[in-house]
Amino acid sequence: MKRVKITVVRKIHYADLSQLYENAIEHTCDMVEGQEFISIDCQRPKGLCESAWQSMLPFVDELARGGGNFFDGWMKDPHSAMISCNDGFRPVSFLLMAVED
Repeated sequence: MKRVKITVVRKIHYADLSQLYENAIEHTCDMVEGQEFISIDCQRPKGLCESAWQSMLPFVDELARGGGNFFDGWMKDPHSAMISCNDGFRPVSFLLMAVED
């Protein structure tokens, strides 16, 4: 299996949506733009948000097995994917890339 590099590309907060719909919470996302993780043997890297991992796992699995070309040419690099976590108030975008050993 290939390793998959996971890079935090963008993190945003929709304050207007939070104000309208979200109960106040003390602790939010710990991800930092530019932060990198490596998935080995399709395992969640330490420190990577569990919820984000669940969103990206099918793509990590496919890339780790040497696949790619999602949605018939969606990405310029067929061995990559841009995936966001499922937090509608604070979405984080992650670039996934298969890396050679």
